[in-house]
Amino acid sequence: MFTLSETSILAAILLLALGILGWGFYRARPFGKLGILAWLQSVVLMTPWLLFFGLFAAGIYINIAGILFLVVTSAGLYIYLGSQLRAAGQDAILKQRATERIAADSLLEAKSSQPTAELKPEIPPIPEEDLNVVKGIFGIDTFFATETIAYQDGAIFKGNLRGEPEETHNRLTASLQQRLGDQYRLFLVENTDDKPVVIVLPSRNDPRPMLLSQKAFAGILLIATIATSLEAAGLLLNFDFFANPGRFQEALPIGAGIFAILVVHEIGHWLLAQRHKIRLSWPFFLPAVQIGSFGAITRFESLLPNRKVLFDIALAGPAAGGIVSLLMLVTGLLLSHPGSLFQLPNQFFQGSILVGSLARVVLGSALQSSLVSVHPLVVIGWLGLVITALNLMPAGQLDGGRIIQAIYGRKTAGRATIATLILLALVSLGNTLAMYWAIVIFFLQRDQERPSLNEVTEPDDARAALGLLALFLMITTLLPLTPGLAGRLGIG
Repeated sequence: MFTLSETSILAAILLLALGILGWGFYRARPFGKLGILAWLQSVVLMTPWLLFFGLFAAGIYINIAGILFLVVTSAGLYIYLGSQLRAAGQDAILKQRATERIAADSLLEAKSSQPTAELKPEIPPIPEEDLNVVKGIFGIDTFFATETIAYQDGAIFKGNLRGEPEETHNRLTASLQQRLGDQYRLFLVENTDDKPVVIVLPSRNDPRPMLLSQKAFAGILLIATIATSLEAAGLLLNFDFFANPGRFQEALPIGAGIFAILVVHEIGHWLLAQRHKIRLSWPFFLPAVQIGSFGAITRFESLLPNRKVLFDIALAGPAAGGIVSLLMLVTGLLLSHPGSLFQLPNQFFQGSILVGSLARVVLGSALQSSLVSVHPLVVIGWLGLVITALNLMPAGQLDGGRIIQAIYGRKTAGRATIATLILLALVSLGNTLAMYWAIVIFFLQRDQERPSLNEVTEPDDARAALGLLALFLMITTLLPLTPGLAGRLGIG
């Protein structure tokens, strides 16, 4: 039987999961059939993992075949619901466009029958000729500007948004570029009162490419990260690589495995950035002796067109690195046998719900031995999952922070950053790794990404579901099992 404290933990996790699903249903209801279908996509994507961990906590273990069956079934339902969602969405778009056209025609007729009020806006720093051209791109069927306010090197235009935000932004941007070329950038963002406004800024404010000195610094950090990856490998093999560089060949396989996961992570970012025609800076790797590296800092050198692109690029890195790490971990568990290179204390597997549960499924009763023999891929995959999970924490410009900003907006992302830093500060009282990571976030990564050109349009619910799944797996990777619960589950 579970103790009262363990039962409370399980109940809290269950209530949290149900709360997230309930909150998603509450948000989806106002959108009718489209919202419910999108919510169901989130449910089927989360269900296999919730079912797996729920059964695991209840002492019911399913094998790898069972896990694959759950994942494949979930993917099939997800694809089916997606097709239903697209079909329903086409009908909704046609109806919405017809309604908006009728409303726009009615407003145009009402406006033509009334005298026009003369506006006296504040004079922005944009040249008057350019300002008049900018004002000329607005219309009754796109964005009806009512007020102009100076802002930095450009101007804010308050007014009423007509039609769908993404289509409107595309039309306004195309019109502005046709008239003034590449001189200005048009942003569609939400004001402090949550109403859409248009901001026009000169293109000279665009992100700048890396300087030669910055590239040199990135190269130095790359070399340092290779060294710390080898040092982490040496520590796992019970020797100090920095003090014994002659044992390079012993540390190389594990060090190369750790570094390979880092490279795959960055390739994931780069491939999606190339797909969306976004320039990325060179990665600034963050060396860490304990685990080889904390990952890398990568800056955007292009303005992002919308929050969907921010989400895609942010998720691609952890998805690539996480999948490779998970494959290494599972492969290593399957290859583990008595006499494998590493002998880990069974308590070691209590440090992660995800790793401990997968190890219990594959290794079974072997986890009850005081020392568990495991293949080196288990250790490499585990470290890769930890590095990926650290970067998925919802803070600032970390991948997790970018995902939260893309899905829920800047306000929620700011609150998530504060909450993450507070949580890391509490955990750091007993964990030096958490303290180092909190310092890195606070000094280097706590700021949010600059707004995208279209900050109003939210990513679709399919992306939101993938983001929630990534955050869920991050939590299960970093959250440890209690000793009592682990013992009852046969771990230790």
